[in-house]
Amino acid sequence: MRGFVLVIGLLSAATALTVQGAEKTLFTPEDLLQERSVSEPAISPDGKWVAYVSSVADTAKDDYNADLWMASRDGSRNIRLTRTAEGESSPQWSPDGRYLAFLAARPADEADNDPLTQVWVLDREGGEAERLTSFPGDVSEFAWSPDGRRLAVIAWDADSRKTIDPDATVPPIVIDRYYFKEDYTGYVGPEHKFLYLFDVATRKADRLTSARKDESRPSWSPDGRQLAFLGRESTDPDRDGRFTVFIAVPQPGAALRKLVEFQGDGGDAYWMVKPEWSPDGKRIAYIAGGDPKLIYYATFGPWVIDAAGGTPRKLLPDLDRNLMNPVWTPDGKRLQLLLEDDLNQQLVSVDVDGGKLRALTEGRREVLDFDLGRDGRSVVLQSTVDRPAEVFALEGSTLRPLSQQNDAWLATRVLATTEEIRVKSRDGTRISGFIVTPPGWKKGHAAPAVLKIHGGPVSQFANTWMGDWQALAAAGYVVIAANPRGSSGRGQAFATAIYADWGNKDSEDVLAAVDHAVAEGIADPARLGVGGWSYGGILTNQVIARDGRFKAAVSGASISNALAGYGTDMYIREYEAELGKPWENPEAYMKVSYPFLNAGKITTPTLFLCGDRDFNVPLLNSEQMYQALKSRGVDTRLVIYPGQFHGIDIPSYVLDRMRRYLDWYGRFIPVSAPATD
Repeated sequence: MRGFVLVIGLLSAATALTVQGAEKTLFTPEDLLQERSVSEPAISPDGKWVAYVSSVADTAKDDYNADLWMASRDGSRNIRLTRTAEGESSPQWSPDGRYLAFLAARPADEADNDPLTQVWVLDREGGEAERLTSFPGDVSEFAWSPDGRRLAVIAWDADSRKTIDPDATVPPIVIDRYYFKEDYTGYVGPEHKFLYLFDVATRKADRLTSARKDESRPSWSPDGRQLAFLGRESTDPDRDGRFTVFIAVPQPGAALRKLVEFQGDGGDAYWMVKPEWSPDGKRIAYIAGGDPKLIYYATFGPWVIDAAGGTPRKLLPDLDRNLMNPVWTPDGKRLQLLLEDDLNQQLVSVDVDGGKLRALTEGRREVLDFDLGRDGRSVVLQSTVDRPAEVFALEGSTLRPLSQQNDAWLATRVLATTEEIRVKSRDGTRISGFIVTPPGWKKGHAAPAVLKIHGGPVSQFANTWMGDWQALAAAGYVVIAANPRGSSGRGQAFATAIYADWGNKDSEDVLAAVDHAVAEGIADPARLGVGGWSYGGILTNQVIARDGRFKAAVSGASISNALAGYGTDMYIREYEAELGKPWENPEAYMKVSYPFLNAGKITTPTLFLCGDRDFNVPLLNSEQMYQALKSRGVDTRLVIYPGQFHGIDIPSYVLDRMRRYLDWYGRFIPVSAPATD
């Protein structure tokens, strides 16, 4: 029995709505492939254009394709710049605005079947894109020099495991590193990243230094006479998250000057950014993490140091929130940053010398990225609960849409209503979250409900677009989404509340959100489901082992036996920091492995899903829980997506997964109300 079939009678009134003469239809799983993912806004030097990346599913090729677009600042024009099968990323304007450089893995010729990622350029005066670089390894980052004559390029050395002859035997994989596996990378080999100086005219590339520092995040000084970047210099960087800001004269063989060492993230986290030079070149801003023992639970934020050296100064030391992506304003007096707060993420600015914080955006939204032009005007990439991320021009306190990639198809869809909630957990802790009600739902009519749990654990559900929530709601399900302890957005103490104690307090918190929805007459207590991916799957397993009220569960890419994770996934640093070594602290591993060790208590029919190449939370963990429930005769199923890593990124698999969610919930949690006497 399919859940999205049963909803027709319940929502018939909603399907009759019209917009500009066209009938609106309910959101379907297929609409997940309609969404265009917009990212990486970049303002042209003259401030008149904003380049960005738009990615959408190509159902014919069963792949996602990212192309470069350009929107005029006045919003009158949107121009598609590329139409290739390979996809582009990281758009960067040359300082004179004539060229738009980007990264792409396009073939050099017809015989190139496995192209490497290199730097390409588009000439705004016309012509096809041209490949600039030809490094033996993939390029991961690049930055224009202020005069536009050179690039600072971060490139991998050649992969020794690749063979030129496709028929040759692949050599054995030899492992000798502490951190030896990584999602998407696979087994981590001896390869390293290096910083090169690339001459645009001659196409000649030179290593900046012979030292091996695993360089990243290059950043030119405003006058082009110095180059700052991040590097690793500990004896075994696999074991820690220490990074160093180095400064060098941009010449081959240059000596490195160590500016400051800071706590970063061993996994090169999303919040780590390039050193940001002030407009006068006298100061550098950077983002640093907290206590390394707290790993990803620690709050991170901005620091400033004189470029000549000295003592670094933390900005906003009393603000217990994550701040990221610092960019200097043209006058050098302030930094613009992203501030993550409870349920929202905003663009803010801070007075570098006075420390005063000012909000530049407000309200229910998640600002995901931004760029600041030479004229001091910003553009932001933001999402709301009823719109996927798009680029907006920020003018005072007004946001004016620029990209509008998703407006047309969304105008023909009936969307669910998403409301914020705040509830108290069993011990009185305030928990925030959302309730999503189906189109056509009327107050007082309790509906079947699904508790959605986010991954991380240190992340949060925010006021942002969630396509899977819309698909569930359109099928007739109330969606309950809470940010339990362990989530970000509420400070370090809130995040560390589950440190080495997974599934205890956070289970109580998400269950409190369910209790609230039931007490308010929104959710039918007899028709409850639960599900999540990654840590969301982990907590799903914890919840169904502790509470038998759920009639169906979906557990994606999860783990329930921490002892099986040690040494088989990519979190060796995190395991040893948080839980210790298994042979020294087995009790900690047993404590967080509650669902596996108490599988005999689970009665909830559970669907397990995972990619077979997932090195983040490997398949073996899902296999263990599937086997345990199958052994006991509990309804269960295991779905394995071939060739997929931790994230599912083949369109047909994305669609298949959503349909399986709905089928599983529809089988055990019917949308049509049960008959009454």
